[in-house]
Amino acid sequence: MSNELKHYGTPRHSGRYPWGSGDTPYQSAVGWRGHINELKRQGLSDVEIARGEGISTTQLRARLSITKAEIRAADTARAIQLKERGYSNMEIARRMSGPDKTWNESSVRSLLDPTLAERAAITRATANILKEQVDQKRFIDVGAGIENHVGVSRTKINTALAELEEEGYKIHRVNVNQLGKPDQFTIVKVLGAPDTEWKEINKPEDYIKIKPISAVSEDFGRTFASDLGLKPIQNVNSDRIEVQYGPEGKAKDGVIELRRGTSDLDMGGAQYAQVRIGVDGTHFLKGMAIYNDNLPDGVDIRFNTNKDNTNKDNTGNKLDAMKKMKDDAENPFGTTIKQGGQRGALNIVNEEGDWDTWSRTLSSQVLSKQTVPLAKKQLDLALAEKKEEYAEIMSLTNPIVQKQLLQAFADDADASAVHLKAAGLPRQASKVILPVPGLKENEVYAPTYKDGEAVVLIRHPHGGTFEIPQVKVNNRSKDAKAIMENAPDAIGIHPKVAAQLSGADFDGDTVIVIPNNSGAVKASRPLSALKNFDPIESYPPFDGMKTIDGGVYSASTRAVTYPKNDAGVDKKSPQTRQTKMGEVSNLITDMTIKGADMDEIARAVKHSMVVIDSEKHNLNYKQSYIDNGISSLAEKYQNSSRGGASTIISKASSEYRVPHRKTNPAIDPNTGEKVYRYTGESYVDAKGRVVGRTVKSTKMAEEKDAFNLSSGRQIELVYAGYANELKALANESRRNALAIIPTPYSPSAKAVYQNEVARLNAALNIALKNKPLERQAQILANSEVARKKQANPYMDNDDIKKARNQALAKARTRTGASKTMIDISPREWEAIQAGAISPSKLSQILQNAKLDQIKALATPRTTTTLTPARMQRAQSMLAAGLTQAEVAENLGISTSTLSRALRE
Repeated sequence: MSNELKHYGTPRHSGRYPWGSGDTPYQSAVGWRGHINELKRQGLSDVEIARGEGISTTQLRARLSITKAEIRAADTARAIQLKERGYSNMEIARRMSGPDKTWNESSVRSLLDPTLAERAAITRATANILKEQVDQKRFIDVGAGIENHVGVSRTKINTALAELEEEGYKIHRVNVNQLGKPDQFTIVKVLGAPDTEWKEINKPEDYIKIKPISAVSEDFGRTFASDLGLKPIQNVNSDRIEVQYGPEGKAKDGVIELRRGTSDLDMGGAQYAQVRIGVDGTHFLKGMAIYNDNLPDGVDIRFNTNKDNTNKDNTGNKLDAMKKMKDDAENPFGTTIKQGGQRGALNIVNEEGDWDTWSRTLSSQVLSKQTVPLAKKQLDLALAEKKEEYAEIMSLTNPIVQKQLLQAFADDADASAVHLKAAGLPRQASKVILPVPGLKENEVYAPTYKDGEAVVLIRHPHGGTFEIPQVKVNNRSKDAKAIMENAPDAIGIHPKVAAQLSGADFDGDTVIVIPNNSGAVKASRPLSALKNFDPIESYPPFDGMKTIDGGVYSASTRAVTYPKNDAGVDKKSPQTRQTKMGEVSNLITDMTIKGADMDEIARAVKHSMVVIDSEKHNLNYKQSYIDNGISSLAEKYQNSSRGGASTIISKASSEYRVPHRKTNPAIDPNTGEKVYRYTGESYVDAKGRVVGRTVKSTKMAEEKDAFNLSSGRQIELVYAGYANELKALANESRRNALAIIPTPYSPSAKAVYQNEVARLNAALNIALKNKPLERQAQILANSEVARKKQANPYMDNDDIKKARNQALAKARTRTGASKTMIDISPREWEAIQAGAISPSKLSQILQNAKLDQIKALATPRTTTTLTPARMQRAQSMLAAGLTQAEVAENLGISTSTLSRALRE
């Protein structure tokens, strides 16, 4: 008799693969149970069978019970699948019957009834939680991916939504712009209360009304629990606050001084931060927080304001100096608080170190007011950088990666042509400003710059070089060091300098700092006509005056009332101020380019100052328009008394309406140009007229030749040439992308690399769970940017992009929408190169992978220290007069690397 070793496994814990993972689910359960039944038919007792199986009789009975349940579950699943395909119970019985078992209609019904009842209960529970969320929030996001977040299948959610629609609830679809990606939108599916309308949420400033579902299910929809929300705001008592008015308050307008060592007012390791502080549960302070070691006894917070104090004892109107909280528990301050930024009573928006990451480009609003040679130099550098990026993409070896990057590059080049941004100057950086009265008016405390060097300060917006102060760095100031020693991204200035910076205050306003020993950036003295001009004093409101945002001012109450909508909410029109600000901003730009005299520009700047403060202080902007002769200036410099952009700088990003078209254009294979498909859609307006639908675009985006937007001034011709070069790069990139043939999908490669493919698929599934959180982040960020643009309509395109990036980063932090980036190993890259991943799946993976890592994997190895494109860019910068140190800093390499490359 030969010795044999047999191993047939035992349920659940034996064998190489999990039980139930074979071709027929639960075939192991069926086989094992059949094996036990066969032993019983042979006359073996339970004791004998258990002994033979190496288990106790209790374990044997338990396993028989488990297998019975497993088999019934499998039968139930099979019956449900057939039922969902539309088969009758009789037909299901016929299809499930076999040699081992015969089914009839009643046995099928016994399988289905409890399951279908439970499914109906889950659907009703899901519908109830959605209804509850809508009743609380009015609008909720119910788009793709919420099933992963909430824990209920998409099928059940869709069924629940259908039930709620039958009850009168409404489904709205909103196109939310993907920040920083022109012409790309995320379609958000929104569930609204029965009385809601789409127009309530179709504008960026209204997106914030769309809330996420704050409920999760741990048992697949049977029960729900509240999701983790924001921490409650910790308010301070107004008795702890002193409000400083008068000249002292005006000099530090927006600064919040804190008592050091107070537990609920601790900034941690930071010396300064942009904060919101709740007061008495009704109001809040908004500004830049710093420590002050000399506050009076009993005062923990001193708030500085330029507002009047009609009650000198500070007891009756203290809260009037503050802002009222919004009627929104999730966003009472009207802004986004950074994650981890709720520290005691401090709600931090930005803190020390956050400003250092801002963009270092130069906007056309800044550079067009400088000399033509400086503008050309910086635009040439920006173009060289674009060409270097394009050359790097063209050197990639994987066709799908190359195609995707070329498409993204083309979109970015088109956007750059519209925004007309130029390369920043060496060591240019954004800094938040703080007041230091102990400094001289021609000094600045800027510890990241060299003591004694000259720097210029540029604020967005600014009317001209007369709003650009040039100051000398003084890093020895004891007053400055006391509040911001070695600050990485803040500077200290004398309060009077803020007045020259187009009326900046100290609640978080920033400036661009540029070293200027060479005098390349032109700065001039403040205009005498603007000296001591106070828009608040010059154009106060009057009783019954209609404010710029659509309200009516009352002199007796010093308050504004607004008409109500059907829901009883104030009907405001903050976009009116934004429109008016854009109009006067364009006017100032066009006047500067066309050589207006300083007296004329001073009139336009005065009016812009009135408009920018008109909503905050309810100013009489219409009288300012008349007094400053704005219509005559528009007639002279914009060819119409009603205004309108008249130079390439103001025209480039101006709104341009085009007939309604599909958002995904075809690409001309010969030219690389976009070919749009127009829908011909129309609607009937309020007067009963049929009107063609249109979509927003910009003049530069729709213009093939940028020179057609120029009025012929030399500075405009420089910008037009730059824009045309970018447009040509975009078209070339699209044309090359179109011609790329992807690596074909290879089933055999998938088999070879099955482990790598499985890991990539699992990583992609994790990344895709981020979708609903990302949508909510886009909603919050769009709302934040809309509010910033309303508060500062002078923002140029660079500022807007910066605000977008910041808002999106903060919103992602707040919602938890942080992409789990896919880390691709060299072996997984082999699988991709071999075609083991389908092109569509690979595109998804690339969208969720680390771009730098992808480029490194896909770029051929070179022996040179710099690519030819980077060498060309370096030589362009050297020819423009930059030193090797400055070139190396711009390229992000060492001076030795640059020197070695130049010698080769």
